[in-house]
Amino acid sequence: MTTAASSPKPPSTTSMLVLTTASGEKMGKTANGAVWLKSEMLAPYDYWQFWRNCEDADVGRLLRLFTEMPLDEIARLEKLKGAEINEAKKILANEATKIIHGDKAAEEAEETARKTFEEGSIGDALPVHEVDKGVLQQGIPVANLFKDSGLVSSNGEARRLIKGGGARLNDEKISDLDLTVTLDHFGNDDTVKLSAGKKKHALIKTK
Repeated sequence: MTTAASSPKPPSTTSMLVLTTASGEKMGKTANGAVWLKSEMLAPYDYWQFWRNCEDADVGRLLRLFTEMPLDEIARLEKLKGAEINEAKKILANEATKIIHGDKAAEEAEETARKTFEEGSIGDALPVHEVDKGVLQQGIPVANLFKDSGLVSSNGEARRLIKGGGARLNDEKISDLDLTVTLDHFGNDDTVKLSAGKKKHALIKTK
C-alpha cells in the first residue's frame, strides 16, 4: 500500500505506508530500512526520532495523518517558522509515538533526545546492543558493531560512514577504518556509545 495522503486515522500495525515528503523523497522507508511499528523491529526512541526529523513543510500533513490532535491546533503549529517549528516536530513525535508505544515510551524518548542533544549526555531510552565480554576480550571490528547495533545496514555502509567522518565512539570521531573495539573502550558502567552522524545513537553494553 502506497499513499501520499489517505485517511486521517493512524496506520494499523499490519499496514505498510510509503509516504513522500515535501521534497519528493520516500518517507515510509528510509535508507536503513522500514520504519516498523513493532518495538522489536524498531525501538520506540528511533520511532520518535523518525517523526522529529521530518521536513518542516511536512509537519502539518503528518500531524493530520498520524495524530488525533484538534485540527485548529494543527493549523496553528504548521504556521510556526524558524526554530519554533522544532517544537511542533517534538509534538508530532510525541503524539505519534503515544499512539503506537504509549505515553511512557514517548516521554522517555523525548527525555533521551533532550539529554543526548541538549546536554550531550546519554539518555536511558537509546537502543541497546549487548556483546559478550568474551568476544570483546578478543576484540570486534567497529564496523561490525555499527551493523549489529542497527545504526547501519552493512559493514560497507559503516566503513563509508567512517570515511565520511560521521562515525563516533563515545562522542570521539573514529578515523581508523580497522579500529578494533575491546573491553578497554568500556567505562565502569560497561557501556560505550556509538553515533552515526548527529541523530542516530546506540549503546553497546557488555554481558
